[in-house]
Amino acid sequence: MAKTLLFLVPLILLSLPPSSSSSPLPNLTQNPNPKPNSAFDELKSNGFPIGLLPSSISNYSLDRSSGDFLVHLPDSCQITLPPDNYLATYSRRITGKLVEGRIAELDGIRVRAFFKWWSITGIRSSGENLVFEVGVVTAKYPSKNFDEIPECEGQGRSSS
Repeated sequence: MAKTLLFLVPLILLSLPPSSSSSPLPNLTQNPNPKPNSAFDELKSNGFPIGLLPSSISNYSLDRSSGDFLVHLPDSCQITLPPDNYLATYSRRITGKLVEGRIAELDGIRVRAFFKWWSITGIRSSGENLVFEVGVVTAKYPSKNFDEIPECEGQGRSSS
């Protein structure tokens, strides 16, 4: 069960519900026209694989002094995570605190396990592994499972 929850934590991080506040975080550097991969570059430079966020990022903000970040998606997003096929949902607004080797205070990513939705509250990089936090419970998964940027399910596909 602990391994399952650990796998769910990354998914939850990706799908945490938006914060109750709709105002942007204070003192954030706004990137109104970011390069498509700039949020992914921030993940890499802080010791994380790029596959923790979906490809559909529309904008992000990061306060480099505090680590507070805000990621915007054009719409909520569902992704099936390998290798155990857990369903993760990402809210339109994902917030947290990014410091080297750790994502804390994560909000906006949820994962479905044991017939229940769990919020991922943090992620730590630990060598070749990621440790996902769901409250006081953790789960460890190989970082290589998140080397590719996932696409939101049902988006960008033609129905012909």
